[in-house]
Amino acid sequence: MEDVLDDSINNELNLKQRHGCVTAYLVFMIVINSLIALAYLFANQFVLEETAGSSPAMIYALGIIGIANVVFAVMLWKWKKIGFFGFIGTSLAAAALNIMMGVEISQIIMGLVGIAILYAILQIKQDGRSAWENMEN
Repeated sequence: MEDVLDDSINNELNLKQRHGCVTAYLVFMIVINSLIALAYLFANQFVLEETAGSSPAMIYALGIIGIANVVFAVMLWKWKKIGFFGFIGTSLAAAALNIMMGVEISQIIMGLVGIAILYAILQIKQDGRSAWENMEN
């Protein structure tokens, strides 16, 4: 009986493998979003000076979005599909804030293209299954 349970656990662990590129991108997202959140939350005076249409509340909101992005990247790491949909929400919220702050439309579009890049990276297959296919709802 114990051997059956051990085999079942090992098979389940072996099914969920991500390609090295997916792993690298998720680590990259965690690091970059952590740094962005820290910058918005603790170097906000600099950001306020550089962005004419911003307010302290907007900068803090962008910092909170950065923290949320770290949480969503960790969710993706743990095979939770909701992390991807969280990125869609934070990207749209950041785009709205950036529009209000007067950020150039090209920069806003690049932020939204990040969703497509993330989706494409999650499609990379490892042993015949993509990270997206391994995600739980």
